[in-house]
Amino acid sequence: MALGFEPVSGRVTVQDGVYQQLRHALMVGSFDPGQVLTIASLAEAFGTSNMPVREALRRLAAENALEISQNGSACVPVVTRARLDDLCRARVAVEGLAAELGAPRLTASDIETLQRITADQQAIGRNDSIYELIAKNQQFHFTIYRASGSDVLFQLIETLWLRFGPYMRLLSNHVEPLMRAGTMEPSGQHVAVIAALRDKDIVRARNEVVADIMATQETLRAICPDVPEPRPVDFAGFGKAS
Repeated sequence: MALGFEPVSGRVTVQDGVYQQLRHALMVGSFDPGQVLTIASLAEAFGTSNMPVREALRRLAAENALEISQNGSACVPVVTRARLDDLCRARVAVEGLAAELGAPRLTASDIETLQRITADQQAIGRNDSIYELIAKNQQFHFTIYRASGSDVLFQLIETLWLRFGPYMRLLSNHVEPLMRAGTMEPSGQHVAVIAALRDKDIVRARNEVVADIMATQETLRAICPDVPEPRPVDFAGFGKAS
């Protein structure tokens, strides 16, 4: 499993180290939708015993980033258009507010950092790993959202991005050839976001962040399976006479 995981050592930090690295990998789309993650292969990749991996998978399942099957294996959630739309509605609401709160608190140095990230994205999009590009995209957005000063909003956003990971994987497979051919802008709406921030136009900055999310949603809707969501099982009804 060549995912760039670093060996984790130290009895106190090993569990959190596995969790944080695996969480980041899921967030940036390192795994395919529906992919089964085995404890043994992950433990080998991290150089740990099975226990910290098992605990990390349990924590990620509690965050709805993974699904646990009846046989105990962990699986990356499948992608559906309905889930995509639901996640993007939440992202627009929460990230739009975080951008509105964060925009006036960003310093000139912060905006220069955003400019450098965007330049990196444009260079990466032409030549380097698509997953580096996704990581830079996260860095760009999270720089703005952290400036909001709201721990609650930022935690909600991290959870949404974690659940959005399978869609980023789907997106990366679709857009990589387009970026290599120069027919798609690797940084999305980021240039427009920076321009609004430099102009100190908070409303426009929020709108450009929302436009960036919606542009991603539109691209994904064209390639996302249009399958119905599974109906919830009525466990309470089991064993009762019909």
